[in-house]
Parts: sequence; structure tokens; C-alpha cells
Amino acid sequence: RLQQVIWNLLSNAIKFTPTGGIVDIHLDSVEDRVQIQVKDTGIGIKPQFLPYVFDYFRQQDGTNTRKFGGLGLGLAIVRHLTELHGGTVSADSLGEGLGATFTVKLPLMRYEIEPVLDQKTVTNQVNLTGLRVLAIDDEADIRDLVASILTRAGAEVRTASSAQEGLLMIQEFSPDVLVSDIGMPDTDAYIFMDEVRKISSIPVIALTACPEEINDSLTPDNKFQVHLAKPIAADELVACVATLTNRIRN
Repeated sequence: RLQQVIWNLLSNAIKFTPTGGIVDIHLDSVEDRVQIQVKDTGIGIKPQFLPYVFDYFRQQDGTNTRKFGGLGLGLAIVRHLTELHGGTVSADSLGEGLGATFTVKLPLMRYEIEPVLDQKTVTNQVNLTGLRVLAIDDEADIRDLVASILTRAGAEVRTASSAQEGLLMIQEFSPDVLVSDIGMPDTDAYIFMDEVRKISSIPVIALTACPEEINDSLTPDNKFQVHLAKPIAADELVACVATLTNRIRN
């Protein structure tokens, strides 16, 4: 969930920062708290809108909403998840065109770190050689990330940037597994998955920046088999593909 908080803040900063702008993220320890700050040089926030920036479905400007996309859920989810972890989140901006700073503060907890498997160890436990995977996402960085992770694990990966392109490639490429974002703009996730099921019964891994998007009509064993929250963890993605295709080596 904390990964989702950071992902949503970064996505928001990048979305509203023009090409050539700067987005910085800083992690500090402040007294008994961990402080995460995401700063950008983007379009900024009107002073009168600052008190409402974390409200559900609130956008300061309809023009910007249409231009940049989004439903206004990202920041509201940030506040909700931060508060569930006993933290706070705040927004600051000097005004329109002057960028914005979002600050998350969380309780600093001390504990003993348990050893975990690194990516090399996880990858060595699976063999995806010969598997065909299709990755669909409107963001090129996500497509490249999925392709890189699964290619290193031995899979043959192709990518599509839209639902329409993805449907064509399912028929042409005949993938063994589909990895698809279900929050692409101008695409209804439910209709898209219905179209997929009309032409293929392949297992589907759904990617989403907002797990709250998943409801009873889009659940495992119905539309897809697994859903993963962004940002994508490499070992988790490889493990999911391996499990769905029985490629885990004992």
C-alpha cells in the first residue's frame, strides 16, 4: 500500500509537469517520523483549491482534467492509505505555474529485517523459456518494464499500447499469458475483458494503480486470474506468470 502511495504521488506529479520539467522525490527521517516529499515544477495549485486537493473527484480545473486525464481518485487514495498507516499527507504550492510539493509523514518503526529472496534467486526458480506473453499498457515505461522483467526470465514478450491493438495481437501472436493495465484512458476495463474472453481463454494478469477499481464483476476466475498493484514488483510478476503456466521448478 505504501508503494501505491508513492506511485500515485509520482504519477500525479509527472502528469501535471510539462515536458522539460523536474520531479524530485526525497526520503528523510524527521524526529520520530519518516518523511517522503514529491516536488514538481508543474502547473501548480490555486491557493483556494489547496484545502480540497485530497477530496474524491475534485479537480481544480476542468480544462486540465480533460487535457491530462484522470478521475481525481489518485490523491484521495493517497490520503486514505496514508491515514490507515497512522500518517499524514499535505500539499503545498505557491500558485499556478509554480509547481507543487506533496509531503507524506509516517510513524518510524524499528524492527529486525528478515532476509528476503533477491531478484536473481527468484528468477532462478522459474523457467519461462518458450512462453509467449502479451503486455498491454498505454504507458511506454510500464510496457518496457514488463517486457524487460519477463524477457530476462526467458519469455518472448510483445507489447501493445491500446486495448484495440491488444485484441488484434491476441489473435496474431497467440500469447500464453496476457498482462494488461485495466485503467487505460478511453477504455472500459469490463468491456475490454469481455472482448478478450470472446476470442481467448488465456490467463490474464491485471495491472492497476488503484486496487479499488477491482469489484465483483471483475474478479479472479471471472475476468482475470490475478491482479497486481503498480508499481510492479519484478519477482511478483515473474512468480505470477510462472504459477499461471506451471513453470515453477521445485
